[in-house]
Amino acid sequence: MGVTIKLPTVLSWEEHLIEFITIKRVNGLRERTIIDYKKNIYRFFKKYPNGLDNYQYLCHCVFEYFSVFNISPATFNIWRAYLKAFFSYLVQEGAIPNNPINFPKRKDEGKARNVSQDVLIELLKLPDKKTFAGLRDYCLILLTLDTGIRPQEALSLLPKDINLSGLEVTIRKEIAKTKTTRTVPISPLTATHIQKLLKVRLSIWNDNIPVFCSHEGRPLLETSWAHRLKKYSHQLGHSITPYSLRHSFALLYLRNGGNVFTLQRTMGHADLNMTKRYLALTGEDLKREHKTASPINLFNKKRVKNINPGNLG
Repeated sequence: MGVTIKLPTVLSWEEHLIEFITIKRVNGLRERTIIDYKKNIYRFFKKYPNGLDNYQYLCHCVFEYFSVFNISPATFNIWRAYLKAFFSYLVQEGAIPNNPINFPKRKDEGKARNVSQDVLIELLKLPDKKTFAGLRDYCLILLTLDTGIRPQEALSLLPKDINLSGLEVTIRKEIAKTKTTRTVPISPLTATHIQKLLKVRLSIWNDNIPVFCSHEGRPLLETSWAHRLKKYSHQLGHSITPYSLRHSFALLYLRNGGNVFTLQRTMGHADLNMTKRYLALTGEDLKREHKTASPINLFNKKRVKNINPGNLG
């Protein structure tokens, strides 16, 4: 009687993904990050459903996928990060011999989306504070302009995270992007309006319902918040997003004399590289102000106009 040899089971990419996501959940990744993993991995294999059939073919698919020129460096790097992590898992599982993503990130100079102070003032006039949704929107805008908090972090805040008497908000490690708890100060104006928002919550809502929820007590998605701001943008004639409010906080903070190191801690940047992007923009402010405010202008009765810096040797 012959001996039956059991051949190793070859899993599909979908089956591998299920196990990969299970491991990520065990490691404590936030559900938002899990969703992003799924979205990015599904996007690749929707285009190349047979990508795991052959390693050489997989390498071809990967290079073709990332040869798109009309995506920003930030998007390129996000796609790369999620897929590289999944392929590293496949290497560990013996599904592929090597990680096909062996090329570097694209250099991302980064552009902060600034909203002018005048537009921000007009924006704060738009929410109808007589309604729950309007008061919530107003408080969310105030909190973001006061702290630079990330949209998802703000939308995950619970009543216990806000210390009104101490004028501070705690972003717990469970909801922080960097998985590090940080406490940020808030202004009395922000605290006053958040207190009003907390007072109009329904008595049946428990403390596990986020501060910035829907009028039905359901968690408010980041996409829903972006949609609300889009409506206000149409009224203003100026594009405003959750992240442009965060960027505006950073720029106004520095322009008003804030310290770059405290800005880093407040915004929850892991290092100064992200924070330096805002310094670069305030550097443009310095050039613009210097052009009109330099004392040397006092000695130049005939102002020299339209000088091309390239002509100065």
